[in-house]
Amino acid sequence: MTKAAFTTSESSAYDDQPEVRYHFPKTYLNEVKAAVGDFIVYYEPRRTEGASSRTGRQSYFAVARVLRIEEDPAKAGHYYAHIDSFLEFEHAVPFSEGAHYYEARLKKADGSTNKGAFGRSVRPLSDDEFEAILHAGFMRELATWERTPTGVEEPPPVYAERPIIEQVIHRPFREASFRRRVRQAYSETCAVSGLRLINGGGRPEVQAAHIQPVADQGPDSVRNGLALTGTAHWLFDRGLLSVGEDYRILLARSGVPEDVGRLIHSNRQLRLPRREEWRPHPSYLKWHREHVFKG
Repeated sequence: MTKAAFTTSESSAYDDQPEVRYHFPKTYLNEVKAAVGDFIVYYEPRRTEGASSRTGRQSYFAVARVLRIEEDPAKAGHYYAHIDSFLEFEHAVPFSEGAHYYEARLKKADGSTNKGAFGRSVRPLSDDEFEAILHAGFMRELATWERTPTGVEEPPPVYAERPIIEQVIHRPFREASFRRRVRQAYSETCAVSGLRLINGGGRPEVQAAHIQPVADQGPDSVRNGLALTGTAHWLFDRGLLSVGEDYRILLARSGVPEDVGRLIHSNRQLRLPRREEWRPHPSYLKWHREHVFKG
């Protein structure tokens, strides 16, 4: 098994959904096979929308694990790598910082960028390179309320002296990271009510809800999350509230408390994150409507 960097972007010509699958040509089959059963990091290139676009972050943005490979039945010479344990970084990590390159192969002897190596969409990583990218991606300053020794319902994360990947695969670390990322995406504001509640210690009261639960193979991705008040979260988890393809808020025909209408935007539209890549993915919303919603 070998760790690797997989290049992907939202506007890729490939059938990628990084939380669950990575689509690639036969050119990279050996490299992806070597990563099966191991962890990879996702990298967003500079080009994201056609040959002339330069809008990509040129950064590593998430970690995941490769489960298996299957041949694409619809496109000859292409394959799918099936993914689990996806988790976005606290912040994107640029491929280089000053003279330091996180992947040694991307730096030439004269200190310039090796564009030939960069052209490879799947690149093996050493354990040290992988660990360094994860440490940089999950490094962050604690908020004031997280430093408070008493009266905090959500304790700050404890970074033990062990490889960070051992922390990333455990639920407490993943839940805390998911919660922070969803709150950030929605500006600590409920997507259903528009309420932004901050307690006296500075802690946001809005909760992070999985659209497709982890127990049902839902990923810890911002695109599989909604920021909701406690009441809205309760309604959503019980199928009394859902979201349509057009992001319209849906209510069940029965069982909804009479005064719930007061908690919802008058236009019944979900409040969306400013950044498009953080908005709920249609596949997770569809799953919730089909498996949870009592409409």
